This record gives sequence, structure tokens and C-alpha cells, in this order.
Amino acid sequence: MTTLPLREVSVPRAERAVTYFTHPHALVETPYIGEGTRVWAFAHVMAGAVVGAHCNLGDHCFIESGAHVGDRVTVKNGVAVWRGVHIDNDAFIGPGVVFTNDRRPRAFIRVPEGELLTTRVGRGATLGARATLLCGLEIGEYAFIAASTTVTRDVPGHALMMGTPARQRGWVCRCAHQLEAAGAGRWFCPVCDLHYRADGYSLVHLPKPSDR
Repeated sequence: MTTLPLREVSVPRAERAVTYFTHPHALVETPYIGEGTRVWAFAHVMAGAVVGAHCNLGDHCFIESGAHVGDRVTVKNGVAVWRGVHIDNDAFIGPGVVFTNDRRPRAFIRVPEGELLTTRVGRGATLGARATLLCGLEIGEYAFIAASTTVTRDVPGHALMMGTPARQRGWVCRCAHQLEAAGAGRWFCPVCDLHYRADGYSLVHLPKPSDR
């Protein structure tokens, strides 16, 4: 097997050169790629797409014009990020995850760009392998969507979601471990000892006594 070298690409942005890596078999048509990002073989980033710094776009990814990927995002192999999908910083998009942007698609009906629905993936969220998201949803920060889950409604931050359709099965920490109940609406992580408080439909991180 022949190992193909990466080529270094510099593009003008804000009057300075931004350097990232793109595989010789990748197609990058946008100048809006952040420093330190890596684009691997057979990935295609269209003109008008925005990809932040220090991202990792796996083989056969497709980033459509109008999609937005934040900083330090991992998009694993075979993921298509369509127009109107916004992925915030530090999110993990597992292999084969499916995004959508049209609730009533027809091949013979062209939907105006402004009528496509927006999907937002919050900071630090994880979408497991082959999870499917219907369009127009918001995934809260640090939420964890299990593999092969079908998400049909908004997901609160730190929620652990499983099944088809997705149902909440608990809460997860920023470190991705499941939280344990501490009583009185409080939760804690047995691994990193972070503490949280339930606030309606979401969790609020509580500083440690030594941090207050």
C-alpha cells in the first residue's frame, strides 16, 4: 500500500495566511478553513462552507455550502453536513451520522434556501455512530446521543439519549461518563467529581467548594 503525503495549504484570511492540511485526494473549495484543521482522503468541503480551527474531517465527509463547523470538531468518516447544520466547538460527530435539512423532501420540488431548517449541535456534544437527526432540532451542550439513535425532538444539555425514537436514559458529565444522583436534584460524576444541579429541563454545572 502506498502512503500518500499530506500537502500543506495556505489561504488568505483576515490578511494573514491560515495553514491547514488537506489530503491529496480531498477536494476543498472554500477558503474558510481554520488553522490546524485536517481534511482527509475523499472528503469534499464546498465553497461557502465554514470549518473552524483544529478540526478533523474524516474520509468521505461532505460539508455543504452553508454548513458551519466550529473549532476542535471531529467529524468521522462518511458524514454529510448539509446546509443549515451548525456544529459548535468541541463536538464529536461519529461515523455514519445522518443529518437532514428538509422536513418534506421531494426530488421534483426545489425548496428555497430560506425554508430549509436549521439543526444545531451544541458545544462538546457527542453524536454516536449512525445516529440520525431529524431537521430543525437543537442538541444541547455536552449531550450524548448513543449509536444508532434516531433523534426526533430537541435534546437538553448533558442528556443521555438512546433508542428509536430517542428517549432520555440519564445525564452525562463533560467527561462523557454517566452521572449519579446525589439527592435534592443534584448529580455528580464518579470519575472526575464534577457536580451539577437540575434546573428545569437541563443541568447547571456547580463549582467545587475550592473554586468558589
